[in-house]
Amino acid sequence: MAQVQLTARLTAMDRTENYRKNSLSLLDSVAMGTGVMIGAGIFALTGQVAEQAGGLFPLAFFAAAVVAAFSAYSYAKMAEHFPSAGGIAMFLMKAYGKGTITAGMALLMYFSMAINESLVARTFGTYTLQLFDGSQNHPILVPSLGVGLLIFAFVINILGNKYIGAMSQITAMVKIIGIAAIALAGIWASGFSVQNVASLRDATPGGFVAGVALALLAYKGFTTITNSGDEIVDPKKNIARSIIVSLLICTGVYMLITVAVAGNLSIEEIVAARDYALAEAARPAFGSLGIWLTVILAIVATVSGLIASTFAVSRMLAMLTEMELVPHSHFGMPGSIQKHTLVYTVVIAIVLTVLLDLSRIASLGALFYIVMDMAIHWGVFKHLRREIQAQSWILVTALVLDVIILAALIWIKAQTDPLVLWVAAIGFGIIFGGERLFLHYHPPKTE
Repeated sequence: MAQVQLTARLTAMDRTENYRKNSLSLLDSVAMGTGVMIGAGIFALTGQVAEQAGGLFPLAFFAAAVVAAFSAYSYAKMAEHFPSAGGIAMFLMKAYGKGTITAGMALLMYFSMAINESLVARTFGTYTLQLFDGSQNHPILVPSLGVGLLIFAFVINILGNKYIGAMSQITAMVKIIGIAAIALAGIWASGFSVQNVASLRDATPGGFVAGVALALLAYKGFTTITNSGDEIVDPKKNIARSIIVSLLICTGVYMLITVAVAGNLSIEEIVAARDYALAEAARPAFGSLGIWLTVILAIVATVSGLIASTFAVSRMLAMLTEMELVPHSHFGMPGSIQKHTLVYTVVIAIVLTVLLDLSRIASLGALFYIVMDMAIHWGVFKHLRREIQAQSWILVTALVLDVIILAALIWIKAQTDPLVLWVAAIGFGIIFGGERLFLHYHPPKTE
């Protein structure tokens, strides 16, 4: 009864008018999922994944799609049986109850989403500077442009919320068609060269698996579909269908992109231009015009994606506040909890944008997300698989795949960039230690 009451409170939060039962068709939900997944991440992650996986980076994106497909099973089954606006926070509560595990893991997802915002912001700065020979500009310009975009997204969320949904669907179509068109043109211009596609050059088993971990960030947007709950028509059927179709579309687009990049650039060139590899790959095919088109597309993807995501991220923190699982302070600010969490989210993203580069942001986001993902699979397997009629072998496979790619990412980063692991370890300690203390002194109501 308490969980039913909580679900009702969550769906009645700020923006209640945007949460309407049976308001999203299958096509709408697919557009939403692909719009979130095919965004700024692919512009930044292509080079990052190539740096880890070497010539096997196209296969790393394909392998990440397989991992995401197994991972999505748990979320889809949970969303089918417990459709709500609570999303991942609600799934965790169903599995673990109102406690430190639920709060801590939900915060890991929240921070991975905030980290992704900083990834988007820095990608915006990096690609925008390519219009002005960006490689020669002072590095302070990248975070400065990123911070500016975050502030712009905050203002739009405060002033123009009702236009965000419509704009997201339009820009989703622009991104999918635009990226696919540039990728196909790049493949054609390369003479359909496959010399760097699925090449063993500069590839190691550990590096490949670590690359899969980073590439997984380009697919985790499918959780947006599960968060939509019973907004989707016939959620028991259409949530799973939406996820499958969205993953297939994204996998197809990503494979086109990686083949185009591999056909036009050597591995050394991709790694050298890792933060703006797509723009660099367009240079041989189209010259400066290709760079302009790619950069404009990247700007559209980053701006639209960040504006849409800031609300989703802040809503999750607001939900945790409603569940009495995290502390909250108004700090003298007027307005609703949703507006306050929007401020907190943008501030956190700004700090990360200023302090970390794209490689570290991507690695940190992957670490947080994969650990949370493992908690979802284990919770469903241990506590809910019979209730929701989930197949044990799929849950175990998803969990094992997560363990493998997490171990590989930790191993690679321990050798190449241990600072990321220290930051992650400190983050884990603060999140779970802080939540244990908070819930000890402020236990949530159980009525």
